[in-house]
Amino acid sequence: MGCWGKRDDMVVHEREPFNAEPPPTALTGGGLTPLDAFFSRNHGPVPDLDPARWRLAVDGLVERRLSLSLDDLRTRFAATEVTATLQCAGNRRRALTGVRDIPGETPWGPGALSTARFRGVRLADVLGHAGLDPRTAHIAFTAPDVCPHTDPPEPYGVSIPLAKALGPEVLLAWAMNDRPLPRVHGAPLRVVVPGWIGARSVKWLHRVTARSTPSDAHFQAVAYRLLPAAADPGRARPGDGSPLGPLVLNCAVLSPADGSRPPAGPTGITGYALAGEDRTVARVDVSCDGGRTWTRAGLADAAGPWVWQHWHAVLDLPAGEVEVVARAWDSAGATTPESPATVWNPKGYANNSWGRVRLRCAGRFRPAPRGTHRP
Repeated sequence: MGCWGKRDDMVVHEREPFNAEPPPTALTGGGLTPLDAFFSRNHGPVPDLDPARWRLAVDGLVERRLSLSLDDLRTRFAATEVTATLQCAGNRRRALTGVRDIPGETPWGPGALSTARFRGVRLADVLGHAGLDPRTAHIAFTAPDVCPHTDPPEPYGVSIPLAKALGPEVLLAWAMNDRPLPRVHGAPLRVVVPGWIGARSVKWLHRVTARSTPSDAHFQAVAYRLLPAAADPGRARPGDGSPLGPLVLNCAVLSPADGSRPPAGPTGITGYALAGEDRTVARVDVSCDGGRTWTRAGLADAAGPWVWQHWHAVLDLPAGEVEVVARAWDSAGATTPESPATVWNPKGYANNSWGRVRLRCAGRFRPAPRGTHRP
């Protein structure tokens, strides 16, 4: 086992804070992601919290301020489960760095997403118990992990609109894949906001605040915002750009691995597609000739409205250098853009251009005709 109980072949981008993704082939099975392969995105050191002393504060524009222990959450509210795919806003950033450099940002491949079954209580039930002031329009989350790179360093905090917070899918979760929530994934309690960027699913949650305005914390007001291509992120001010929220349609190739050398001929191609919010993936096409011709992939049934869908196709790969590309459509008719250049941005967020892997396919062995001599 590697760091934090992860598999040894995780792609570790940083050890402190711990940021790692599984190799793409580890995600080809679909369904739930084993905890040892679940990606990890952190902005500061992982806190070490005592579950027995931990309390969740609920404050702000509420009728009753609350201080809840884990036992309070388990006994005073109805427990429920949701299966969701969490995806980092920077997933597939590495493809954008091929267009133009993105200094200071983690070069995530296509593995900065994973799927789990979370168990906890609905955020809406807790907010209902506190009683919301009519002025409430946003729900903010605060955690104790401190990012050393903000100026000054500050704890992690973000918010989501009230309409999303009241959705029955948004959980305060204490379990993951039928096991207690691992420390590296937010124990003792985390938020799970299905269909939205992973940055809103706050780990190590200790405060929920009802507000009339979005959170003014760095990670809401400055980071995780889509800036114009010409902007300098080092000079970004609070409110610049557009805040990232619902996931965009995405599609990636998982196997064969990028840079691998499969034999030429009929080859299974697998990958994932994720629609985001309450949409589903309608179709995936795959090509090995630059998009001149396409093969429609077989698409796994959606396991729920917030979950990735895996796909599979067989392509007859030619010998030599081959680029396999994949594109997707969702239930709203949206499709993925062809080129990463069209979605490049200076923070490297939301790359949903065609999935691509470059292969070098070995030629098929053909026996020499009888009577010839091989040197």
